[in-house]
Amino acid sequence: MSDIVVVFHSGYGHTQRMAQAVADGADAQLIPIDADGNLPAGGWEAIAAARAIVFGAPTYMGGPSWQFKKFADASSKPWYVQAWKDKLFAGFTNSAAMNGDKFATIQYFWTLAMQHGGLWIGLGMLPSNDKAATRNSPNFVGGYAGALATSPTDASSSEMAKGDLETARVLGERVAAAAAKLAR
Repeated sequence: MSDIVVVFHSGYGHTQRMAQAVADGADAQLIPIDADGNLPAGGWEAIAAARAIVFGAPTYMGGPSWQFKKFADASSKPWYVQAWKDKLFAGFTNSAAMNGDKFATIQYFWTLAMQHGGLWIGLGMLPSNDKAATRNSPNFVGGYAGALATSPTDASSSEMAKGDLETARVLGERVAAAAAKLAR
């Protein structure tokens, strides 16, 4: 069992690729939320045992997918007893448009983490915003509160920008570093 879990829903595979990149950076366990909004067997127990929880979902219509929201609503049981208090939290999202209201999804994750008494870990990375930057530069989308990715509606998950996946991996590394410091 990992000290870090990545709880995510992916509609078309893009968010799953980001989840894998975060997990690679953090040496974390993936906990996918299925198409019906449910966790796999042992998912709740893995979250309870983790030191850090990273949330991920695509941004649909200005917020996370309904499947993620179902998970969030179900987390009221651990909320009631403050079971996730003082855990580290972070988040990531993907949408088709460059802005796509991604920040609203990150803000949703942050609010959920705060209601659980958690500690939020932001990206800690400057955006790639000079003339030399390309679409494959890390943090090209320019997030601070979490990792953001942009995938055109007609692009498969295998066509995701390398920089977006690298940004997700760096977020995972940062969460792992923070979790290690907290463990001391």
